Amino acid sequence: MEVEVGIGGEGRSGEWQQRLVAIEEQLVLFWNGGGDHQNVRVKKLPPLPLRFNSDGTFKILQVADMHFGNGMVTRCRDVLDSEFEYCSDLNTTRFLEKMIELEKPDFVAFTGDNIFGTSATDAAESLFRAFSPVIKSGLPWAAVLGNHDQESTMNREELMSFISLMDYSLSQTFPTAEDLYDPAKQNRVPKIDGFGNYNLRVWGAPGSHLANSTVLNLYFLDSGDRAVVDGLRTYGWIKESQLSWLRGISKEIQEQKQDIKESADTSKFSAVSPALTFFHIPIPEIKQGPVKDIVGTYQEYVACSFVNSGVLKTLVSMGDVKAVFIGHDHKNDFCGNLDGIWFCYGGGFGYHGYGVAGWPRRARIILAELGKGEKSWNGVEKIKTWKRLDGGMLNKIDEQILWERQ
Repeated sequence: MEVEVGIGGEGRSGEWQQRLVAIEEQLVLFWNGGGDHQNVRVKKLPPLPLRFNSDGTFKILQVADMHFGNGMVTRCRDVLDSEFEYCSDLNTTRFLEKMIELEKPDFVAFTGDNIFGTSATDAAESLFRAFSPVIKSGLPWAAVLGNHDQESTMNREELMSFISLMDYSLSQTFPTAEDLYDPAKQNRVPKIDGFGNYNLRVWGAPGSHLANSTVLNLYFLDSGDRAVVDGLRTYGWIKESQLSWLRGISKEIQEQKQDIKESADTSKFSAVSPALTFFHIPIPEIKQGPVKDIVGTYQEYVACSFVNSGVLKTLVSMGDVKAVFIGHDHKNDFCGNLDGIWFCYGGGFGYHGYGVAGWPRRARIILAELGKGEKSWNGVEKIKTWKRLDGGMLNKIDEQILWERQ
C-alpha cells in the first residue's frame, strides 16, 4: 500500500508553514484492516501555496448543485424524453471531467448540495464518486455544504471533516487557529457557527515581487440548511459569529497589505487585495433587490431565509469582496450587482437536481488577471466570468468583467 505525504510546493514561507499545520494535522489514515502500519494511506495535497501562473492568471471553476446520488442507478431529472433513458449521475461526473479538460482551471470550488442526501444511501461513497473527477485531475479544490448534503448518512460536521480529508482538498471544517486570532483583542475568537468557514489565500506569480504575498483571497462560508424561527420554517442563513470572523480576517489581511506597501514601492501594489466569496444559499437582499446590471437568466424565485443577518452590509463595509458565488436556485444563472458587489449564480450543474428540460446544465468560470508592470506582475487588475453549457461544444456564454482596478 502506498504511503503518500505529498505536501508539495517550493519555497513556502514561515506563514504558509504555520497555515499548513492545521491541514497536516488532519492527514487521514485509512486502515484496510488489522494493525499493520503498511496499510496506512496518507492524504495527498496539491502544491501549496495557491498562486497565480507565470502568465498572470488564476482560473476557478465553480460547480453548483451536483446533487449526486448513487451513480449509474440514479436517474436524471428534468431532461428531454430523448435524453432520459441513458441519463444518470454519470452525466454529472462526465460534465465535470469535460470542464476540467477544456478550461484547465487552477482551482475548483464546489458551492453546496454536492450530494443529494435522500438519494445517496452512503454519504461517503457518494462524495467519493461526486468528487472523483477533480481528485483524479490532481487539482486543488474546496467545497462548502448546501441544504441537502446532510440528508444522507453523515451530519454536517462529519461531512465537512470527511471532505477536508479527501485527496487534494483544501476544505476546512473550522477556520485555522491563525484565522481565529483577533489581533485587536489579543485572543482567540469564540467558536463560530457552522461547518466550512475558512479562508484560502492566493499568492502572486512566481518570480514577481508579489510571489510571496497574498494578492487574492477566497472566503468560504456555511450558509446552513433549514431552521425554524418563531414557529416558521425557513432556510438557513449566515450568522453574526461568522460575519464577525469574516470582518476580522479581512481586516487582518488588509493590515498585512498595508505593512507591505509601507516597505516597498507603493506604485506596485493595490491598496486592497480583492476577495471572492463562496456559499450556497442566496441572501435575502437578492430577493428584495433591486439587483442591477443583470447578465444571464433570472427565471426562478429566490429561495432564501427570511432572516436578514446583514451579510450584504458586512461585505460592503469590508471593502475587499468584489463578487459572491452562490447556488441553490438551479434555474438562475445570472450575475447581478448589489451595492457594488456582484452576486453570481453557478446555474444547476448536476443532472439529478431539478432544472428545465432543454435548458442545458451549466458551470461558471472565474478568471482573475494580474496587472503587468515594467519588470514584473503586479496585483490583480481584472476579474472576469463566463459560463459553459453541457452539450457537444460546451458553448461559452455571458462573458463579463466583474471588477477592474481603476
